[in-house]
Amino acid sequence: MGDEDEVVLPIEDHFDLHPFAPREIPEVVDAYLEAAVESGFVEVRVIHGRGKGVQKERVRKVLSASEWVEHFEEAPADRGGWGATIVRLRRMK
Repeated sequence: MGDEDEVVLPIEDHFDLHPFAPREIPEVVDAYLEAAVESGFVEVRVIHGRGKGVQKERVRKVLSASEWVEHFEEAPADRGGWGATIVRLRRMK
């Protein structure tokens, strides 16, 4: 992605990955997590969709390797269920 293609999104307590191409997912999830921590969030919800689980696994691979993540788990049914992941963030030092 070049600078002319850069999209700036507001940092909220949820992040919907549907607008992004699969190849962009690792980079945008990592950038979102860092920005969420810097904004003071302690928990966020990443919406990856239900589908076949490919995006979910891609997201969870990023979460597992992220220095910003303390814990993650499937969202409860009323917050997206199988189509979203709840992420507990580490506090900045």
